[in-house]
Amino acid sequence: MRKKIRLLIIASILGLLALSLVQAYLINNTYKLEKDVFISETRESISRIDDLSPSLDQMNDAWQAYFLNVIADYQVKKITKQEVLQNLNSITDSINNTYINKFKTELSKRNIGSNLKFQKQVKTIILLDSIKNDTVFQSQTKPSFRLLGDDFSIEDGHKVSNSMWLTDHTFQKIINGKTKSVTFNLQFETQDLMNIDGWEKIVLRRMASLLILSVFIFLFVFGLLYYSIKNLITQKKIADIKTDFVNNITHELKTPLATLTLATKMLKKDEVKQQPAIIENTVSTIERQNIRLQKLIDQVLNNSLGYQEIKLHKEVVNTNDYLDMIVNDFQLSLDSESIKIYKNITVNKEISIDKFYFTTAILNILENAVKYGKEGLEIHISAKIKHNFTISIKDNGIGIPKKQQPFLFDKFYRVGNKEVHNVKGLGLGLYYTHQIIKAHKGNIFVESEENVGSTFTIKIPLK
Repeated sequence: MRKKIRLLIIASILGLLALSLVQAYLINNTYKLEKDVFISETRESISRIDDLSPSLDQMNDAWQAYFLNVIADYQVKKITKQEVLQNLNSITDSINNTYINKFKTELSKRNIGSNLKFQKQVKTIILLDSIKNDTVFQSQTKPSFRLLGDDFSIEDGHKVSNSMWLTDHTFQKIINGKTKSVTFNLQFETQDLMNIDGWEKIVLRRMASLLILSVFIFLFVFGLLYYSIKNLITQKKIADIKTDFVNNITHELKTPLATLTLATKMLKKDEVKQQPAIIENTVSTIERQNIRLQKLIDQVLNNSLGYQEIKLHKEVVNTNDYLDMIVNDFQLSLDSESIKIYKNITVNKEISIDKFYFTTAILNILENAVKYGKEGLEIHISAKIKHNFTISIKDNGIGIPKKQQPFLFDKFYRVGNKEVHNVKGLGLGLYYTHQIIKAHKGNIFVESEENVGSTFTIKIPLK
């Protein structure tokens, strides 16, 4: 059964991981789609914005007219290619701030809803000729440069569009004192880029409902799986404990019942009927076994009470005298001189407790120390008062495995093998002790190490 539960847990975890991976894949795909939709919508909103705006269109006409004259100077070899680019940068830099402000004004009219930056990049400047083209600039061989707009790297930008300006131009230039007419064909290609500050957050906001629903579904499935497995393990543990309890109580009942059976059979024999002494001894045996059965039943009934059902009748006791009395009485009940009990009880204060129940709780711990003790058993009992009244009972017995300590105060739970116990008991003593301490609004803790010993600590409030 335990192996099946382990396999079920592994299969459930693998299934949950598979579901998580599929969900993550779908969310990632949705994120990419939302990103593409958002970029596409923004791109469409700002496309041809400078063509449709009269003020931006006028600025474009101004730098283009200037640039045609620069190209004319280059055509007659007055300036170099490098100077062409420098002059182009000079004119666009001079109008760039105004261009950016006007562009932002146009953006505000379109309600983009995000902090958007725009940039126009130069890709190629080519003078076309039927014999051989003259490439003034080409971004494939040289780093591209910003023509107009905000300053940001190409890696941070998203492509909006490409545009190409084709024009044939005739101009008059004085060459060697003579005015000559010169014609050229210009191909000027640009690329528009946009940079959306915080676009990731915008896309995630659009996906907020999907993300919340996905997280909710994941947590719901995880919680349902966790609850189901935990409930299954709990039911398995309860079933084991019940089986263990039935085995223990059956074992405890067998001995007195067997004795009663033999005694009643003896009383039926004719030879026994004639011997009053044997009859008296047999009746005494029956009475003892009857008392033993009654005590066993009372133990099950009384020690199964929860702390809510325990009715306390508190009285004021002196801590020093009370603990001395318990320890002294317990020492007298021991039938082994090899068990040593050491006291460190120096507190002398009055507290309010139910003497009967509290004594039962302490004795249960002391009896357990003896039950699960070993040769040369030592029990150290100490008490102190600070914020609470604290009693510590430490032994050097066989100890309790770490994995079993969380269940130590559960009803019917017994430390050790589920099938075989070296010590008689029903697994109710420590449960009952825990309930008594809870009824006193206190706490009980255990620290233990196998083959080293255990320490039980009881803390109850002073009032």
